[in-house]
Amino acid sequence: MRLTTKGRFAVTAMVDLGMSQGKHPVTLAAISQRQKISLPYLEQLFGKLRRRALVDSVRGPGGGYRLAQDMTQISVADIILAVDETLNSTQCSGREKCRDGNKCITHNLWTNLNQHIFSFLGAITLRQLVDAQRPRQNRLAKVQEIRVTLQKRQRAAISI
Repeated sequence: MRLTTKGRFAVTAMVDLGMSQGKHPVTLAAISQRQKISLPYLEQLFGKLRRRALVDSVRGPGGGYRLAQDMTQISVADIILAVDETLNSTQCSGREKCRDGNKCITHNLWTNLNQHIFSFLGAITLRQLVDAQRPRQNRLAKVQEIRVTLQKRQRAAISI
């Protein structure tokens, strides 16, 4: 069982969008730059997210994307399913034809694992992921403020 980059990048981009959610739509170019995900790949993912009504697009100057639903209503499972990602532990993709056309003896184990994974991912909301990043974002902002202050002091000391 494996979560591919499609699912990982979709969740990452949605967290970024949630963190940037405000008055103005967010461009995919901005998400691409911040998250180091190629722009064409993001365009594909956001097309799927838009079709599943998780994001809205705004055209024209100042356009971009914004969340189509409240962050508390979007789960990680919703995002993964929207981009056609499958998390399946069975060898047969759930068709019960694991061994020579028959259900294998561990089929139910892997099916139950799939259910637990999606239950787990379905219980985590975009809001929770965004809120978990806020302290990190605040620490980074403080570090940047300190750097700017130090640079100003260094320039002031040099000019004296």
